[in-house]
Amino acid sequence: MHFDYLCFMETADAAMVSLLLGSNKGNRSLQLEQAISALESEAGEIVCRSAIYETAAWGKEDQPAFLNMVVLVKTTLEPQPLLATILSIEETMGRTRQEKWAERTIDIDILLYGDAVLSETNLEIPHPHLPSRRFALIPLCEIRPNAIHPISGQTIAELLDSCNDPLPVRIFNTLNE
Repeated sequence: MHFDYLCFMETADAAMVSLLLGSNKGNRSLQLEQAISALESEAGEIVCRSAIYETAAWGKEDQPAFLNMVVLVKTTLEPQPLLATILSIEETMGRTRQEKWAERTIDIDILLYGDAVLSETNLEIPHPHLPSRRFALIPLCEIRPNAIHPISGQTIAELLDSCNDPLPVRIFNTLNE
């Protein structure tokens, strides 16, 4: 089901932000729901959300599979305060950053922030690896297939069509958690 028509309700005081949520430690689906609740109370209104997908770990493969999904948030937070909020939510939920690509209770990445392009020491928007990661593109394409990647100029659907990431991504049945 596509909700792209909902994605263009930006106003002068709010931006539409696409966030990727991931978890591969503990009760993964519960972690995603808790992150959504925290985002709703601290970052802004959740306008729509994708299905939940399961994918083998990317980068460091000797760990449990991830559950991933994308949420669209209407927020009044600028990018850096949004990042600070996200990092606080991750920390509150038990995320520790000791090893790159290690298991994590929750991971929240900013994929797109409206049509912004930002390159700062601790934040790049759009997410620099978005075009090469099916586990991010598939749920994003589900809810925003016609969104334009502000650097490539391609739609999310076009990026997905040309993505070479071989990892399978499948819909997750929460009854199996």
